[in-house]
Amino acid sequence: MRLTIVGCAGSYAGPDSPASSYLLEAEHAGSTYRVVMDMGSGALGALQRHVDPRDVDAVVLSHLHPDHCIDLCGFFVFSKYHPDGALAPIPVWGPDDTAGYMARAHGPDASTGMDDQFDFQPWQEGEPVVLGPFTITPVLVDHPVQAYALKVQAGDATLVYSGDTGPTEALAAMAQGADVLLCEASFVESQENPPNLHLTGAEAGEYARRCGVGRLLVTHVPAWTDRDEVGRDVASTFDGAWTLVECGQVFDL
Repeated sequence: MRLTIVGCAGSYAGPDSPASSYLLEAEHAGSTYRVVMDMGSGALGALQRHVDPRDVDAVVLSHLHPDHCIDLCGFFVFSKYHPDGALAPIPVWGPDDTAGYMARAHGPDASTGMDDQFDFQPWQEGEPVVLGPFTITPVLVDHPVQAYALKVQAGDATLVYSGDTGPTEALAAMAQGADVLLCEASFVESQENPPNLHLTGAEAGEYARRCGVGRLLVTHVPAWTDRDEVGRDVASTFDGAWTLVECGQVFDL
């Protein structure tokens, strides 16, 4: 499995990165199968540095906040109106009413929704979904909207993506023994942080330590936050391999 950091800015696109978006690739049936995991603000532009959007096989969404899904609107335009002809429909998995939410976000000109380009399917908690070589299992986490952490398995590799979440044992249970934990760290320990919303770097590090993950990839840091402070928070709880990710980085699992 190959993971490319398309966007890793938290809550909104920053000057150095789009908001959350990650490209997953693995070999399947003699070719490369590609899944985009979240497609936040600015992601579609950056995605084109790594792959032709016509070669995306599926999209999976952790939740329906704009910094994780809004560029699906642009992808719809690309898919429907490409000068070489409309693309074949692809599966899009996400929370309940993803189809309606995205149609409303796109605007009244999408009177028939996006169903002619995207095959929308709702997550069922704990029920694995097979997409090419990937098996993706969603688990509800702690966020103001319906939000999922996603366990992604391909071959012998396992990646767990926290999505957006406050502290929750659901994430700990899912991340046990994962090769990679791709975990948000929107908050810092030095501030008073609201509950049920996001994690700190220290909390991300503690999950990695408790769960014995092979590597921690820290993401979703807002542009207004001191990345060095986030890094110090991570190091305060985790002495294993970790990286505070940057846009464009590639990791092979």
